[in-house]
Amino acid sequence: MKKCVIILAVLLAAPLGAQTRDISPEIRTAFSRARIPVLRVKTPAPDFTAARLDGSPARLSSLRGKVVFLNFWATWCPPCREEMPSMETLYQRFRGRDLEFLAMDIQEDKDEVAAFMKEQGLNFPAALDSTGRISNEYGIRGIPTTYIIDRDGNIIASVVGGRKWDTQAVFDALELLISHGR
Repeated sequence: MKKCVIILAVLLAAPLGAQTRDISPEIRTAFSRARIPVLRVKTPAPDFTAARLDGSPARLSSLRGKVVFLNFWATWCPPCREEMPSMETLYQRFRGRDLEFLAMDIQEDKDEVAAFMKEQGLNFPAALDSTGRISNEYGIRGIPTTYIIDRDGNIIASVVGGRKWDTQAVFDALELLISHGR
């Protein structure tokens, strides 16, 4: 809970409309075109370890050096279900690149989540926030919620609510972020 309060304090401390020197104007513009809200200041993403559906651990800190697409969701959530096919398209487009996907299911049974993923033909990595601790640390108040985390482990953008992820503007924004800082 402390990390959530710190994240909110940092976000609220930045004046509205302030230009952030650590998120380039080029990235801001690309994300704006994709209608992905960029934070006013980069915010360190709380580290976590969660069990993937295959039983292996998913550690956010182990993904440093790559851009991370972190999506909080649940199988019972209609907007989550609606955006999943476009997330699969996005995943397939960037598979094998420096963009890691992690769909963090909140407080559902592993078998139920695995069955849903299989039934929907979803291949992107999923993990389980079985206690809700991780979603609490991230301050999740509605799902789906997606965070874009840069190569240094900082949240640079967040989207609350379902959306279409397989648009050219989203592809371009993520391509720019992946190539930025190489």
